[in-house]
Amino acid sequence: MKIAFYGSSLVSSYWNGAATYYRGLLSDLARRGHRIVFYEPDAFDRQKHRDIDPPDWAESRVYPATEDAARAAIAEAANADVVVKASGVGVFDDLLLEGVIASSRPEAIRIFWDVDAPATLAELGRSPDHPLRRAMPSLDLVLTYGGGPPVIAGYRSFGARRCVPIYNALDPTTHFPVPPEQRFSADLAFLGNRLPDRERRVEQFFLEPAARLPERHFLIGGNGWESKTMPSNVRHIGHVYTREHNAFNTSPLAVLNIARDSMADIGFSPATRVFEAAGAGGCLITDAWEGIALFLRPDEEVLVARDAADVVEHIRTLTPERARAIGEAARRRVLAEHTYTLRGAQVDGILKEEAAQKRRRSAA
Repeated sequence: MKIAFYGSSLVSSYWNGAATYYRGLLSDLARRGHRIVFYEPDAFDRQKHRDIDPPDWAESRVYPATEDAARAAIAEAANADVVVKASGVGVFDDLLLEGVIASSRPEAIRIFWDVDAPATLAELGRSPDHPLRRAMPSLDLVLTYGGGPPVIAGYRSFGARRCVPIYNALDPTTHFPVPPEQRFSADLAFLGNRLPDRERRVEQFFLEPAARLPERHFLIGGNGWESKTMPSNVRHIGHVYTREHNAFNTSPLAVLNIARDSMADIGFSPATRVFEAAGAGGCLITDAWEGIALFLRPDEEVLVARDAADVVEHIRTLTPERARAIGEAARRRVLAEHTYTLRGAQVDGILKEEAAQKRRRSAA
């Protein structure tokens, strides 16, 4: 099938945490014979901070961040068998959603792919006239970055015909063990952009433990932290490119995952960082959220922290030997159960089911 995918960015992870998710899933779908055109705006300096060149498994279309250019990109939805509007493009989101639905052919499969479902559902609850609520009857399918049963129920309550979580996973050709690098050395490292709905939890799970462990070394990567007051034992290194993630995950004693507020509240939403760290064999500490055990076994494949005191205790008692054992166990688990090959097979099956249903409805 020809897939027209309207998203934030395929070639840059700069202020775009969904990049590796898109790459892992779409590259696998391409290997299954689907033809993919990815449309992304030239916005937020992402094109100046590319992680990869346009890949050979997808056609990359970068359009100027203007309304006229967005409308020209929208018009090409008429050529696709599957039209996907992802959440969080960042510019002209409502125009893109309404436009690709209007431009797509009746027989095309129309999908809204939500990479921040808990936040989107909260918006829908606050806004009875939200464009996505209006668009819901025209969508064949909602796919989400995660969220489990609560997100499925939430989308069904707003009229979605079908909602399926497609969880993050590992691409073992991209994220794998590498030798440690001194520049990423630390007792605990955290990688994530500074966002309003995560900053409080970063203070709780990262900065407070750093203040309580002044003799230990902490490392934070990501955009936006330059102006944040931090303890003297925290080192900030700014944006970390995708190609550097393996070393970032293997060099510290442990790496920390911190969910955004809405994802922590709903659960069942492991970030890409969880699988990247596990794929590299890093020892992961994560804040607590419902559904963790579906992905990694606590105390064996991941360490779970309910609060700052738990993070402090994990760092105080963690030895290099145990950290390696946890990282190796996590890597075995994700290679067996959580790869983008498995996720791609899931999406491929869903697309075939939807296409068959479309044919039956048109023949009736």
